[in-house]
Amino acid sequence: MIRQCSKCRVPLQQSVRAYSVVPPPRDAEEKEMLHRILRVDHAGEYGANRIYAGQMAVLGRSRTGPMIQEMWDQEKKHLKKFSEILAENRVRPTALLPLWNVAGFVLGASTALLGKEGAMACTVAVEESIAEHYNSQIRVLMERDPERFTELLLLIKEFRDDEMEHHDTGLEHDAESVPGYWLLKNAIQLGCKAAIYVSQRV
Repeated sequence: MIRQCSKCRVPLQQSVRAYSVVPPPRDAEEKEMLHRILRVDHAGEYGANRIYAGQMAVLGRSRTGPMIQEMWDQEKKHLKKFSEILAENRVRPTALLPLWNVAGFVLGASTALLGKEGAMACTVAVEESIAEHYNSQIRVLMERDPERFTELLLLIKEFRDDEMEHHDTGLEHDAESVPGYWLLKNAIQLGCKAAIYVSQRV
């Protein structure tokens, strides 16, 4: 049975192997690399979910609510998939999930208090950071062994494309019109980079 990736139209063979996405690591170095990738991606999707939860707490009943909910629903699917992959590969999530739980919600709610434009500015900043991080992971996996990591590459590319759709949606809905947009964006992205760094390691 053959199915296709909805984004890139690349045929995917229905796997009969013991793993669904991530092949068993060949050595300790590869194991550490894969665990870092999975741990930080799970943390990023978890944080994104909490950000959208915070936005919905403030703007859920506004005209912007359905659009935020649609993006949040996609993030929920991303998080569910990475949670499954972590369990399948016995990778522990970052120990900082309780912190990202609170920080993500506060970031989402506080920027939403600036109005739709503030929420969209936050979305642009966060989704751009996540997409850039996914791109860096794609480069690493392509350099290492693209055929061996085909399923993981397809998954990361699909999620990266979803994040860029959210980024573009934010721009289309007046993200750049919020007062202090560039300052806000840079501050959020600095926080994202720090979160990525520590989530890989802790």
